[in-house]
Amino acid sequence: MKSLFRKLLMILAGLGIVVAVGYGLIPEPVEVDLATIQPGAIRVTVDQDGKTRIRERYVVSAPLAGRLLRIDLDPGDKIESGKTLLATIEPRDPELLDARSIAQAEARVKAAEASVEKMVPMLEEARASQEFAESELKRVRDARNLSPQAVSESEVERNLLAYRTRTALLRSARHNEEIARFELDQARAALIRSRPQKNSSSEAKDLEEDNGWNFSIRSPINGRVLRVFQESSAVVIAGTPLLELGDPIDLEVEIDVLSRDAVKIPANAQVLLEHWGGAKTLQGRVRLVEPAAFTKISTLGVEEQRVNVIVDLLDPPQERTALGDGFRVEARIIVEESPHVLKAPTSALFRVGNEWAVFRVTAGVAQQQTVTIGMQNGLEAEVTAGLAKDDQVVVHPGDDITDGTAVRERD
Repeated sequence: MKSLFRKLLMILAGLGIVVAVGYGLIPEPVEVDLATIQPGAIRVTVDQDGKTRIRERYVVSAPLAGRLLRIDLDPGDKIESGKTLLATIEPRDPELLDARSIAQAEARVKAAEASVEKMVPMLEEARASQEFAESELKRVRDARNLSPQAVSESEVERNLLAYRTRTALLRSARHNEEIARFELDQARAALIRSRPQKNSSSEAKDLEEDNGWNFSIRSPINGRVLRVFQESSAVVIAGTPLLELGDPIDLEVEIDVLSRDAVKIPANAQVLLEHWGGAKTLQGRVRLVEPAAFTKISTLGVEEQRVNVIVDLLDPPQERTALGDGFRVEARIIVEESPHVLKAPTSALFRVGNEWAVFRVTAGVAQQQTVTIGMQNGLEAEVTAGLAKDDQVVVHPGDDITDGTAVRERD
């Protein structure tokens, strides 16, 4: 009896040792970070730095040869069309009385007259387009007020965008027409200066102010001085750049992006402009993706093909008064977006051959699951097949995670 009891104890002890050894050989669950699959909005953007620039710049040049008096204007000074004196040129003999100078001045008058004639129908076209866009916007707004179901909000926004675009084009056409007339006046004045004679006409009296020989250049536009090319008094020839003028309120944004990103940007894409110095994110709209690329050397010394994207600012000027020419902005060009999709963190995705996969956790076990991906950005990806709502996936899976590995969530 004692011998049987001793054998039974030995068998039980052996079984206990086997169980202990087997339990010790069971691997500990791997600690991992988990993410829950949930529906939500996703947005795919092209992020790149850009800089502001004035839409229309005007370089005022010397219309004739002579001695330029010192220019008292500084960058940032306000100017008024037809009133602000930009520069004064004194005659320098014999150029102003030279037959060649007279012929050149006459040719400039004819060219300036042709420019004015060309600008008249362009201005009328821009004015007609702006009035049509305004009437269309009013019609759509009135229709939506009467019947909101008949006209969508997006149609109202499209007509508003068209009206703002036509207004900007009309303002640009007016500026160009002012410049053309300004250049014609200068050319005519230069011709009179090149052929001095006594007459009592009002034009001659206006030109013969001061000592009767000085030629005054006045501002062709309302705006500000951007740059002064020739500040000190000097002898200049015809065509010498003197000042650069522009309207700092009329801004646009230039963004250079990689050519492979440029082809993804749709027409009139929405743009978010951040970190420009103000508290509010500015809104923009892509006006143009330039058709020609250029080569740029990156900071790593790699040649890149880049394309300029031109963006119109939609916020009114009073909300961005501190923004000036050449200021840096961080732009996010929205390529595509959806308000409600099933999405997973991109850090949970990995490649298996030509397919995407994740480790889905079921009852504490990681199981490799092939998924189909739609839209994706740097942080999230749209899951179109392979996962369901509330599924849990392993984030940043390491080499110690394989199909069937026991896991537990890291505290």
